[in-house]
Formats: sequence, structure tokens, C-alpha cells
Amino acid sequence: MPEEREIRLQRLHALREQNINPYPNSVERTHTIQEALEHFDEFASEAKDITLVGRVRLLREMGKAAFAKIEDGTTSIQVYFRVNDVGQESYRALKLLDLGDFVEASGFLFVTRTGERTLHVKRWRMISKGLLPLPEKYHGLEDKEMRQRKRYLDLIANGDEVKRVFETRSRVISAMRRFLESQGYLEFETPMLQPLYGGATARPFTTHHNTLDRNLYLRIATELYLKRLIVGGFERVYEIGRNFRNEGIDRSHNPEFTVMECYQAYADYEDMMKLVEEMVAFIAREVKGTTVITYQGTEIDLAPPWRRIPLLEAIHIYTGIDVNAYPDRDSLATAMRAQGYEADPKYGRGRLIDDLKSEMFRKGLPELKQAIFLIDYPLDISPLTKQHREHPELVERFQPFLGGLESGNAFTELNDPLDQRARFEDQMRQRAQGDDEAQVLDEDFLEALEIGMPPTGGVGIGVDRLAMLMADQESIRDVILFPTLRKTAEEE
Repeated sequence: MPEEREIRLQRLHALREQNINPYPNSVERTHTIQEALEHFDEFASEAKDITLVGRVRLLREMGKAAFAKIEDGTTSIQVYFRVNDVGQESYRALKLLDLGDFVEASGFLFVTRTGERTLHVKRWRMISKGLLPLPEKYHGLEDKEMRQRKRYLDLIANGDEVKRVFETRSRVISAMRRFLESQGYLEFETPMLQPLYGGATARPFTTHHNTLDRNLYLRIATELYLKRLIVGGFERVYEIGRNFRNEGIDRSHNPEFTVMECYQAYADYEDMMKLVEEMVAFIAREVKGTTVITYQGTEIDLAPPWRRIPLLEAIHIYTGIDVNAYPDRDSLATAMRAQGYEADPKYGRGRLIDDLKSEMFRKGLPELKQAIFLIDYPLDISPLTKQHREHPELVERFQPFLGGLESGNAFTELNDPLDQRARFEDQMRQRAQGDDEAQVLDEDFLEALEIGMPPTGGVGIGVDRLAMLMADQESIRDVILFPTLRKTAEEE
């Protein structure tokens, strides 16, 4: 590659010696390539002059004529250069052209003897010189980590396949916004830098603000700020934005990820379940054209209503452990170990139950890959959720699972400020016992609750995981353009 770069640098200098600017400030383009092809029959005339731009992907010279293929962001087209048309000097400049360079080409459309639609070039110029070769120069870009690390090369080398994934992601987010706004929700932006993190069970990233001389945290959730808006009088609010959690990385976790959170006054978790299943079905119809999709070989019907299963019942069915038979932490841990499951000594009973939930999905059972809601969670791992109206040891919380992926979290929101304080204090006790993901006590949020928050339902949906589902991608890193990765040897 160093030799290739040196050759390209020499060609760059040669262009400049000929008073050719290889990086002009402006470009002329009359049509995209796709527009030219769509209107080919209308435009195909020597009297119709059009100008196309794009990156050179193929180049073949044959004496006094040359063929190239250029592509823009829409598609590609063959272009034809002939010395008699472009002139000797301009034709010689083709010798300084490399694969990967960008050109502007003007001329007329015609069909070659082999039937290929082509631009017959009358004038052309370099508009950006590439100094490094394209991936296909070295047999494409197949290394998975390199594709994720250098996404710009991935998009060039594996264009249609990769672009489809990220176009799908973009359409998922657009459809999500359209659905929420059709339901009367307003979108707001809340702080990413927060004086106190909260709204989820997670470790934060910490930074320091020099002028204020104080530590701040990258947010782990938008929840507590959006609830302040409900307190302030907005009835339906949402935010689509990045959260940051200082945690492990695997096929469904990236430290920086996108979440949609929405809150609705005068609603409960039943209302939010209806909202979620209707929203996901709407997104599927908008993005895929149907509510029946295939994810990693499994056909999933996203049409409402989705199956609702109490969490403890599901754990009993799919792990063989009846959690209700083990009312304290130690007895549950003993039962888990007896069944071959790990039981972290730092975790309380609720966190152990949460671990059993994860074990249940690791089995890869077909029925757990369908669209389901797990409902009614233990109180001690749900500090922002109202107690269940019939089972006081539980809370009114649900999580949607799609294709076996945990895709969100939702509650009947706790609006009793005294109960909320007691829950925060219990979380602080769990932190003192070694659970560094337990939540912290937020006095300002408690003050907002004391002003009064109406009964409220809330839900958070993992946008990346929804994109995985709609684009049929096995890893979250394949739906995040620039995922967080380990250091390279050079960075070390």
C-alpha cells in the first residue's frame, strides 16, 4: 500500500503541474446516475447534454478510446472516452486517473453495440483524487472487525448489502417518529451531560467540566428528565437519542446506543403494551411492507396482540425453577446452582431472577423468538415502577422480546414521592453491598415528584435492536455505523 500511495501522489503532482486542480471547490451535476437511467430513452440524444459525477470503479483503456464505470450515491453507469471527442490533452490526463478517484463527466447518452447504456463523454475533469486504493484492490473487504472499524471502506466494498442495512435503520427511526407524532407525542431533547445519572441500572461514564470544576456523567437513560416534563404539564413526550453505559460488549450490547423513551400521562403499562405492539407493527409495515418478518431464520409475526407471559411463570416453564418457592436470596441461589446456573454473590434476589430471565433466552427456544411481553417483575429490581395492583411483591413492568432480543423496558411509573425515596434508599443499600449498577438517589427528581406527577405510563425501546430485527442482522455492531471496538495494535 505505501508504494501504491506513492504512485498516486506522483499522479497528483503531475495533475498540479498541468494546472489541473484535483480538488476543485465546486462541481456541476445535472442529474444523478439513477435519474439519467430512469429517463434514458428521453435523454438519449446527441443534442441532450448531461453531466454526471461519481467515483471511478472500473477503467479500461484501448488505444484511442477508454471505458470506465462511475458510481454516485444512487447507482453506476458506464462512461466512454474517445480521443477525438475529449481532445489529446484531456485524453492523456486519463493516465493520471486511478480507481477510487471522483470525476465529473459531460456528454450524451447512447447504447453500445453490446447493449449497455453509456455516457459518451465530451468533457471531463477530476474532482477528487484518491491517494489510497479501494478495498477491491486487495480482494475486497471481508474481515468482520475491519468492516466495523473502517465503515467507509465497508460501504465502498460491500455497498449494496451494507447500505441496505443502514437505510433500513434510518427508515425504522423515521417510521417510529411518524407513529409517535400521529399519537400526539412531542419530541424533546434532554441533557446528555448530567450532574447525576439515573433512570436505569447501569454503570456510567464519568467526565469533568473544567470551567464548572465538577464531574458530570454521560446519561444512561433519558427517563428522569422526561418525567420532569410530565410534571411540568406536557402529557405525551418522547426522545430518540444516545445513551452511554460503561458495561460489557457483546452481540446485543454496545457502550453507546440509541433508545427511544416515551411517557404518557394518565396511562399505565397496559396502555404502553398496546402502544409498543402497534408501533412495532406500524414500523414493520412501513419498512418491510408486512408484519411477518424473518429474523435469523425464524419467521416472526409482529401483528398485535402479542403473547403476554408473567416473568416468574416464564422462568418456571423454561428453567425449571419455581422462584416463588424460594422467598429469599440464599435459597434461590442454592436452587440456581443445583440446576447448573451461576448465582453472583453480590446480587440480591431480584437480580438473580433477572439473571434467570437471561438464561431462559440463551436456550434459543423457538417460542421465545416470537413477539412476546414478559410482565410483572420483582419489586426490588424495579425502583421506578409502581407496585402491582394485585401482587404487592411485584411491579407493573413489562419488557418486549423480539427474535429472542430484549427490545425494551416499560412501567406503570411510580409517582408516589415517599415510596420513590424509599426505593432509592434501598438501591443505595444494594450499592453499599457491592452492586455498582444499583441506582443513585436523585434529590432533584424527588422534589419534582413532590410537586406532583399524574399517573403515567412509560416505555423505552432499543432502536439498535429494532434495527437488528428489521435488517436481519445478528450483531448490534452491524447496525451501528461506528461501533465501539478494542484498541488496535497501532493504537497500543
